[in-house]
Amino acid sequence: QVQLVESGGGSVQAGGSLRLSCVVFGDTYSTNCMGWFRQAPGKQREGVAALDIDGGTNYADSVKGRFTISQDNAKNTLYLQMNRLKPEDTAMYYCAARPRACDVPVMTTIQALGVLRSFAYWGQGTQVTVSS
Repeated sequence: QVQLVESGGGSVQAGGSLRLSCVVFGDTYSTNCMGWFRQAPGKQREGVAALDIDGGTNYADSVKGRFTISQDNAKNTLYLQMNRLKPEDTAMYYCAARPRACDVPVMTTIQALGVLRSFAYWGQGTQVTVSS
């Protein structure tokens, strides 16, 4: 089993920045593919960013150029640096992982339903609120 614990959410003004963290507890062999997802009230959960074991990344078009996904292997921690935040970024953000390595769908269509459903492990979420 794997436990993911997110932190770093908060309330910021538009244009501000936040860095989310996700600490991985348990078998790191079960986290060969990791990502960040978000869900706003009344909306479907959507993929935001993904990171494969080789360091490759993929981002939703809505956040590309503003968000950066990264990891610190020594600390078993995944990060999401969010810059130039917009009100539409307001959502609950979830860290997710799966044992299977990131594949083409994850690395090209992060927002696809099949991609979302392929992640086995999920954190509890951390709230990000961006005001104008």
